[in-house]
Amino acid sequence: MTLEQLRIFIAVAEKQHVTQAASELNLTQSATSAAIAALETRYAIKLFDRVGRGIVLTQTGRDFLNEAREVVRRAKAAAQVLDDLAGLKRGSLSLAASQTVANYWLPPRIETFRKAHPGIDLHVTIANTEQVAQAVHGGSADLGFVEGEVDDPSLAIRKMEGDSLAVVVGASHPWIGKARITPKLLIETSWILRERGSGTRSMFEAALKKFGIKLSDLDIRLELPSNEAVRTAVESGDCATAISDLVVVQSLAAGTLHRVKIDLPKRSFFALRHKERYASQAERALFASFRV
Repeated sequence: MTLEQLRIFIAVAEKQHVTQAASELNLTQSATSAAIAALETRYAIKLFDRVGRGIVLTQTGRDFLNEAREVVRRAKAAAQVLDDLAGLKRGSLSLAASQTVANYWLPPRIETFRKAHPGIDLHVTIANTEQVAQAVHGGSADLGFVEGEVDDPSLAIRKMEGDSLAVVVGASHPWIGKARITPKLLIETSWILRERGSGTRSMFEAALKKFGIKLSDLDIRLELPSNEAVRTAVESGDCATAISDLVVVQSLAAGTLHRVKIDLPKRSFFALRHKERYASQAERALFASFRV
C-alpha cells in the first residue's frame, strides 16, 4: 500500500466517479482504476460497488476511508515539518475564507506574504462562514478566515481587524435624501440579503435583534450567494441590503449605490485553526505578516 494509492482511493471515494477523480489528480482513468484494483486485489476486499453507471463505497470502503484520510493527513504533517526545516524556502498553506474576507480583505495581505516568502504556495478556497469552519475542522484547510463568529470548541479563534456593515440602496429608492433613518423604517422596505450561513447575514441579524426586530419581520425579496450578486441586484432595483462597506466602496463613489445612515456596529474578522493540529512555521509567518 502506498500513499499515492491512498490519495487515489480518497479522491474516487469523494467524487464517487473514477473519471472525475482522475481529472482532479491529473492522472489517466486507467492509472486511477489500476490503483483501486491493486488495493482490492492485495487485500482481497471490495472497496466499491458499481450501481448503474456510477460507483458507491461498500461498507468496507466506508470503514477504510477515515483511516486512509488520517494516514494522508499525518504524511502531510510530516512533510510540513520537513518544509519548516528548509527555513520557509518552500512549503504550502491551504486557506479557506468567507466571501467578503476572500475578495476584499485577504488579497493585499496575501500579496505582502508572497513578497516576503515567494517559495510558499498559498491555495485559497472561498465559501461561507459555516463551510470555512467545517473545512478547518475537517482538515481540508490549514487556516480559515471568516467574518462571522464560530462556535466550535475544537477551533482556536483569533480576532482580527474587520469592516463595517452598511445599509445601502439604489438610486431610485425612497430613502435617498434622508439624513438618517430609524430602525422602525427597516421593516417598511424590501430587502435583498446574503444566504443563510453567511457572516454578513448573521451580523445583520444580530444588529436587528438589538433594535428589537426579527429577521422574519423584514420583507426579504431575494437571497443570493455572493456579495457581488447582491450589490448588482440592489443597484438595479428598489430594494435595500446590509453588506460590508468593503464591497460597496466603488459603487458608492460612482453613485450607483447610496449609504443610508443608521447606527450599525463594526465587526471583527476571525482567523480559525484546529487546536490539535501542528501550527507550521508558514502559518506563524503568515500571521506575523498580518501583524496580529
